[in-house]
Amino acid sequence: ELEQTLRAAPDASLLRDILSQTILHPLCVKYPPSTTYRRCFLTELIRKHESTAAEPLDELYDTLADVLKEEESTQCYKNYILPTGDSVTLSESTAIISGGTTGLVTWDAALHLTEWAVGNPEVFSDRTVLELGSGIGFTGIAICKTCQPKTYIFSDCHHCVLRQLGENIQLNGFIPESGATWGVQTEPQGQEGEAKNCQNPKVIVAELDWGSVTEKQLVGLQADVVIAADVVYDPEIIVALIGMLQKLSSCRAAREAPEVFIACTIRNPDTYHQFQAQLDKVGIRWQIIPAHSNSNFLYDVQPNVTILQLFI
Repeated sequence: ELEQTLRAAPDASLLRDILSQTILHPLCVKYPPSTTYRRCFLTELIRKHESTAAEPLDELYDTLADVLKEEESTQCYKNYILPTGDSVTLSESTAIISGGTTGLVTWDAALHLTEWAVGNPEVFSDRTVLELGSGIGFTGIAICKTCQPKTYIFSDCHHCVLRQLGENIQLNGFIPESGATWGVQTEPQGQEGEAKNCQNPKVIVAELDWGSVTEKQLVGLQADVVIAADVVYDPEIIVALIGMLQKLSSCRAAREAPEVFIACTIRNPDTYHQFQAQLDKVGIRWQIIPAHSNSNFLYDVQPNVTILQLFI
């Protein structure tokens, strides 16, 4: 519909609006997406504009010229507008695999889990949330901004991921608790002025290895809700994840068992079914959360993502 309107537009005003809401949006100017992405976007926009009868738009060519002068970088920003109107800005790698890990980019299951969480804020409101495999932090930051948890515990085990995670948390106005048992101290990256002095929720960053963490350590977290996105993609990781869930189940003492939600992108059906079979084997019941119709974020390809609720 937009392309049809663009072709029929008598002048360049619509194109100017598109430019101001994308490449020249204040968020994108301050935290620019990758050079390659902006170059491709502008080139395609110029191609579409030149197929119309409208007069050339100087701002469009000037913006492309500015982008072409920039050097490629291994890091870029991605900006997401939440349904509340708030935004999440992430610094992430331009490569899918970087620093020996896939945890430095945002994956589709994280977007899907976030959409579900934003639509179900009562699950997280005034509760302690533990996220397993937080990566660079999109889901957790979005939940902190929209669902009012009491405490949010981001966790991962890769040092490069933890460092990037800490930077992104601060970039979005939160400061991990200093001196906390699990706190990973991060150095401010020029964004300290944007962080809140008094914040809600309390935010903790935890270095958490599923294989070596003890039940005693998990008791201290006192999680009411446990979530994870895109952590079911390898049989070896499944074994470690199942072990982690068993520890969470046995260490709750007199507390109620936490609610557990795992978002999975089904790339290999055999791996996904193996995860379900392993849950059955150790007596962890599960059910599929009905798919939601909201689509607040754009996907490169509509993913085959499902969310499982586990009963540990």
